Amino acid sequence: MNAIEIRNLTKIYIKKRLLKNKKFLAVDNLSFEVSKGEIFGFLGPNGSGKTTTIKMLLGLLFPTAGESLIFGEKVPSLSIASKIGYLPEIPYLYKYLTEKEILSLYGLISGIPRSVLSDRIEEVLTAVKLKTEKDMRLGEFSKGMLQRIGVAQAILHKPELLILDEPFTGLDPIGLKDMREVILKLKAEGKTVFFSSHIISEAEKICSRVAIIDKGRLLRVVKIAEIKPNSLEDIFVDEVSRAESATA
Repeated sequence: MNAIEIRNLTKIYIKKRLLKNKKFLAVDNLSFEVSKGEIFGFLGPNGSGKTTTIKMLLGLLFPTAGESLIFGEKVPSLSIASKIGYLPEIPYLYKYLTEKEILSLYGLISGIPRSVLSDRIEEVLTAVKLKTEKDMRLGEFSKGMLQRIGVAQAILHKPELLILDEPFTGLDPIGLKDMREVILKLKAEGKTVFFSSHIISEAEKICSRVAIIDKGRLLRVVKIAEIKPNSLEDIFVDEVSRAESATA
C-alpha cells in the first residue's frame, strides 16, 4: 500500500472579474504515488500548484475532479487525519506562548493523554534541537527556530505521514542543515515525508524521488539515484523551460 496516491487530481478556481466569472486551472489532471517510508519532494516554481495540491491532500480543499488517497483511504477521512502531521508554509503560532505551552495546546487538541504529554513534549523538543529554549516565548524565536517548532507540533502525536509545505524557506545555512537532519531522522524512524519546495539542492540531498510540476501539471518524476550528482537543478530548469515554451 502506498502512503499517498493522487489520481487525476484537478482544481479549478472561479474568480469574479468585472462582473464575469473567470476560470483558473490551479491543478491539472495530476497523478503520482508516494511509497511508504520514503522522502518525496514536490518541486515547482512559485504559483505552480504545490500548496493547492497539499490542501486537497489534507481535505482542506475539495478537488474539481479526481481523487487522492492516504494509506488507501479516500480523502477526506476523519480516521486518516490522526495519521498525518502537517507544517503549513506560513505556520500561525501564538507568539506570546512558550514552546512548551504551544505544544501542550496542540497535544491536548490532538487527544494526547495528559499523563504522557509532558514526556512527549520533551521527546519532540529534543528531536528538533529546541530543548534548551523551552521557556522562551515564540516571539523571540528566529525563522529557523519557528520552523523547527512547527515540525515539533507536526510530529507530536506520532503521525505516520508528514506533509511539509516549504519547510526550507527563509532558513540560513545552519537552519537548512538542522531541518535536513530532522527530516532524515523522521525517515529513519519509518515515517513517510512529503514536502514541497523550490530549493532544489535540499531536495536532492534527502529525497529518494521528486515530482516536478509547473502550472499544475506533472512534468516528470525523478529518481535521485538515477541522475548525476548535483544535476537536479538543471533537470528542473530544463523541464520547466520546456513546458513554458510549449504553452507560449
